[in-house]
Amino acid sequence: MADDVKLWKQMAAESAVAQVSSGMIVGLGTGTTEEFVLLALARRIREGLRITGVPTSEHTAARARELGIPLTELGAKPIDIAIDGADEVERDTLHLIKGHGGALLREKIVAQASARFLVVIDQTKMVNVLGVGPVPVEVVPFGWRATARRIESLGAKPERREFLTDSGNFILDCAFGPIQAPESLANDLDHVVGVVEHGLFIGLATEVHVGEASGVQVLTKRDLRQLPK
Repeated sequence: MADDVKLWKQMAAESAVAQVSSGMIVGLGTGTTEEFVLLALARRIREGLRITGVPTSEHTAARARELGIPLTELGAKPIDIAIDGADEVERDTLHLIKGHGGALLREKIVAQASARFLVVIDQTKMVNVLGVGPVPVEVVPFGWRATARRIESLGAKPERREFLTDSGNFILDCAFGPIQAPESLANDLDHVVGVVEHGLFIGLATEVHVGEASGVQVLTKRDLRQLPK
């Protein structure tokens, strides 16, 4: 199964990277799936592709440099396309949970700054309702226990991860259980003082490339409009 998942991730990554063309500014995500994205981009660069990447973490920046992917900082030029993984994708909405790699703040900034946001996953990340796993929430270290209690009042069981983000903040992994109203929860988290950002990515995905045994399925916002009401 593990080998299958790796293959599905690679297939999804290559499907998304095929949409990158010369001259583009490309947002580069963080996490295990992003490694396949970076490898696919590096191969195409060796074949003549000319792009510049905007990394979402120091780890991604270092890996991109190793692979010969040119980098720039966010804001130097508009981002044409961002490619990143996800921890969960809700099937009927394309809402996401992201941030298990610890870079959710920068990932969301890059996603919102991009003309198109492509998500690459394997089929095990598709869910009917978000909340199979916890929602990562980035909080400032000062008073983090008070922040955790406020999040707990929203129905979560927060656990602090032994990890510091690139911005020097803590991550609370917050188990909510099935999230029936992710938009409402995202709004509630947005209004908790001490929360820097959360891993609910609502309405940001332009496309989701899903690697599975039969190939790659590409889901788009257009597909959602065709779902029966």
